[in-house]
Amino acid sequence: MPRHALFIHGNWLTPTIWEPFQRRFCACGYSCAAPPWPPAQGSRQPGIAAILAHYEAHIRSLDQPPLLIGHDLGGLLVQMLLDRGLGQAGIALDPLPPRAGLLGLYSTWRWLLPWIGWRDLLHMTPHYFARNMAQTLTPTQQNIAYARHIVPAPWRVFVETALGIANAVDFANGERAPLLLLAGGNARAVRASVVAALYRRHRRSSAITRFKQFPGYSHWLIAEPGWERIADYSIEWAQNHVGRF
Repeated sequence: MPRHALFIHGNWLTPTIWEPFQRRFCACGYSCAAPPWPPAQGSRQPGIAAILAHYEAHIRSLDQPPLLIGHDLGGLLVQMLLDRGLGQAGIALDPLPPRAGLLGLYSTWRWLLPWIGWRDLLHMTPHYFARNMAQTLTPTQQNIAYARHIVPAPWRVFVETALGIANAVDFANGERAPLLLLAGGNARAVRASVVAALYRRHRRSSAITRFKQFPGYSHWLIAEPGWERIADYSIEWAQNHVGRF
């Protein structure tokens, strides 16, 4: 029976960002899926609770719990799903922290300044992408990556992340599955120091928790040159700490 791996993308992205990772995991015997976020209901964009429920329903439809792998907001969702007893293990790459408080405001304030309403979308500029998301890429690589992968994101999600709405996690939950936190050493959107602080909070739990920083990588660590190192480390960790599911 194949092992399942469920990939969850973050803000600004679509599931296509995971295609290289999925090929890597499939080659190691995983059955992979990367469902998109749920669609808007009419003109109303989904919030964190709706996105979480969407992935929970997918997990419950499987014949066995999957390995959960998420980036950015997807990494936050991985933490929340594990906290709810879902998944065999979780890998969160440059994850947003739950109930981020002042940190959340610091990370998202630029998106909160204009009141554009729950129903609207935010558009990332090529300049912001080049400077804060993928600064380790060449200008040509940045242009290609931006055109292929970047899409508008629900404004509502940024507000909920900043204010700690619908994204609580019990850091002392000793019943959750193993969790691996990965950070890009040069990441700016979610800095490595933020992920390290998140690791210390999760250490309140007796459950397996590990942290690994990759020097020189940006927030684009799942798709920038050298992404194979990230994927292979993730696969090896899952095999060592979870075994065959």
